[in-house]
Amino acid sequence: MFKSFFPNPKWFFLSVVVFTAIACTVWYNFNVEMGNLIGLDIENESTVIGLGYFVSQSFLLFYGYYFICTIVFAAFWFQVSNHKWQWWSIIGSSAIIFSTYFSVQISVAINHWRRPFFDMVQSLLKSTDEDAEVKVVSAEKVTTATNELLDLIFIFMEIAFLAIFIYVATRFLVSHFIFRWRTAMNDYYTQEWSKLRKIEGASQRVQEDTMRFAAIMESLGVALIDAVMTLFAFLPLLWTLSEYVSELPVVGAIAHPLFYAALFWSLFGTGLLALVGIKLPGLEFKNQKVEAAFRKELVYGEDDEQRAQPLTLRELFANVRKNYFRLYFHYMYFNIARMLYLQTDNLFVLILLIPTIAVGAITFGVLQQIMSAFNQVSNSFQYLVNSWTTIVDLLSVYKRLSSFEAAIVDQPLPEIDRENQRGKIA
Repeated sequence: MFKSFFPNPKWFFLSVVVFTAIACTVWYNFNVEMGNLIGLDIENESTVIGLGYFVSQSFLLFYGYYFICTIVFAAFWFQVSNHKWQWWSIIGSSAIIFSTYFSVQISVAINHWRRPFFDMVQSLLKSTDEDAEVKVVSAEKVTTATNELLDLIFIFMEIAFLAIFIYVATRFLVSHFIFRWRTAMNDYYTQEWSKLRKIEGASQRVQEDTMRFAAIMESLGVALIDAVMTLFAFLPLLWTLSEYVSELPVVGAIAHPLFYAALFWSLFGTGLLALVGIKLPGLEFKNQKVEAAFRKELVYGEDDEQRAQPLTLRELFANVRKNYFRLYFHYMYFNIARMLYLQTDNLFVLILLIPTIAVGAITFGVLQQIMSAFNQVSNSFQYLVNSWTTIVDLLSVYKRLSSFEAAIVDQPLPEIDRENQRGKIA
């Protein structure tokens, strides 16, 4: 699955983690010094509202830094382990990570936009209410307020159009990236077909499972990168916004309360659903096995009248029915736990902010910023919560393709495939 597309996967992914950790450490500790070396003052740079945010000095420095890091890392692997798909697997991966990071920064730009816009809305509503008491609202005041609001709305539209462009470009790039990965797997497995053809449902695994693996990785992989990048972008912002919140319900006053509340709530949800859904991967895998057995008998029956007899088909379909009903039962209580958690999550940040709102310690704009940043961080930490059913599907596909990996290197098949082989012999 990975060897076909990435050079020496074990060491490659380990090097990605180590190199990323080093690059991030250097950036966060020495970005000011790096900026000073080339004449950029990013330490005293103020927050820009609008598209100028993406061409600020700190962003220009980051663009150059990221490009250099990519070139250094790619050049190393091009020399150490030359690979057929290295341009897509290395350079393509880096491009996807950068475009995903840029998409997250668009969300940050919108978060910065929220404060001036909603503070102005609050101010105008308050002043309009006061003017209503004396029945006077000057035309000049209305015109000025209208223009200011329209200016901010146009700024939002500019950011939104940029978001649309980046989203479309990213999806286009990811789709091609994933299909190249599927092509690499297809080439790798078909070259070893003589070893793989005797495995139960081999043709389905080459054609359908590689396609499903690619499709799942497209959605799940991008979501994971987006979650990590969102944490990098919004955690510092949430840390800063916590200064507006002095205490939490029940807990009381603690330092940076919103940051720790988001961390606790997300880890709680992830642990809860991982525990509740622990049986699902095995059941999904077994579901694919019984479906494959039923389908294979029907295929044999097309060419051999002695196969696909009614009694055999009823028995095979009974296995399908039994496994589906077990799967429905386990998904029922899993979905109950998942939906209870997600519905509670919609109110969680508001509950946290009740003491702060009650004393009027924040403006409407700051409230919008806090809610947006908290939800972004919370959703990123809840990656497993939001993607658990997809992860279950991926694990089941992974188990099936693992049999191919075992057969290619002459290792024993997984237990469930050995059971199928014994059944065929019997």
